[in-house]
Amino acid sequence: MKEYELIELENGIRVIHRQMPNTKIAHVGIMLDIGSRDELPEEQGIAHFWEHMAFKGTSKRKAYHILNRLDSLGGELNAYTTKEKICFHASILDNHLDKAVELLADITFNATFPENQIEKERMVILEEMAMYRDTPDDAIQDDFDEVIFQDHALGKNILGTEETVNSFHKPHFLNFLQRNLNTERIIISSVGNYSTKKLLRMVEKHISPQPYKNHTPKRNFFQDFQPIARTVKKPISQAHVAMGATSFSIQDPKRIPFFMLVNILGGPGMNSRLNLSLREKYGFVYGIDANYSPYLETGLFGIYFATDPKNLNKSHKIIRKELELLKTKPLGQLQLHQAKQQLKGQLAMSEENNNAVMLMMAKSILDLNKVPDLNELFDRIDKVDAQQLMDLANESFNADQMSILTFQPEED
Repeated sequence: MKEYELIELENGIRVIHRQMPNTKIAHVGIMLDIGSRDELPEEQGIAHFWEHMAFKGTSKRKAYHILNRLDSLGGELNAYTTKEKICFHASILDNHLDKAVELLADITFNATFPENQIEKERMVILEEMAMYRDTPDDAIQDDFDEVIFQDHALGKNILGTEETVNSFHKPHFLNFLQRNLNTERIIISSVGNYSTKKLLRMVEKHISPQPYKNHTPKRNFFQDFQPIARTVKKPISQAHVAMGATSFSIQDPKRIPFFMLVNILGGPGMNSRLNLSLREKYGFVYGIDANYSPYLETGLFGIYFATDPKNLNKSHKIIRKELELLKTKPLGQLQLHQAKQQLKGQLAMSEENNNAVMLMMAKSILDLNKVPDLNELFDRIDKVDAQQLMDLANESFNADQMSILTFQPEED
């Protein structure tokens, strides 16, 4: 059985399907290569607002009928917006696949943006913004983007600002879509126990009639990162910290070994170096993690943690020590082997989630024009050596060249 099949429609939209045995659930999504970085300054938040408005009415459905269409069949309909992507996706019993494909096509291409629904959803988004502001571990990661990328579009909050969210009306959404919609940068992705031929019959019926569009505004590339230290007083009891710098892009050959290095430093495993030192050895944090998010032309490496203010300086010193160790002491043969096995296991387990596989395939086609085979990834991981990891650490883990954002308790 092929890993996946990729087919291009006459309107430029591509369809990718992976047939997965032993499941009755169909996972299908429409991913567009449009995100918050494609907004004009006065449009900040409109991509995310559009994602919400897609559920609020089309040329043939009202909001209730959209929300009830799959839920009444035990399915799920969802969506998300990132800096570079918007995705509408659904999971449903596979005998209802046609309903899911038709509904996703409807909300993606036929949203009508009724003004009364815009007013309602405006209030919902403002509440969403308030919720994030009240959650410091979420808010600091959004605010840290601005510290890293400054006035560039990658630094702007996906939710927008109160001023911009309050300014949007129907013509704003139509103009945003008209300027950005490119059918060559749209992927229909599917995972389920049915053939590509069956899926294509539904896609031909519901999505092929969409006209070809090729609106592709040029994305401004980010450059000239400058480290900044910023402290913000908040009505909180812990100090929350984000620190990091720009990193490798989605197509950089260093991406896989760097992802492995970040995984060693602060990945999801309880045996990450930062977790073993700050939590297990000293008890300074409940949790700490290191993340790496690659974008079109750059990437973001960050470390996030929260601690009692009295342990803040001690925590910084321990983090610096762990960064220096990765820069100066190469991994031993056993350590390197274990790090490779851990990353392979994490990647393999992610393929057990069919919905995640469906989303991964769509993003990979848009970003890399291919879906990396798991064995191919394993081969690339196996080729990483201790010297390469140490060189990457020296290139990327310079604490004095990192930006730091601290949320500090007001009374501290």
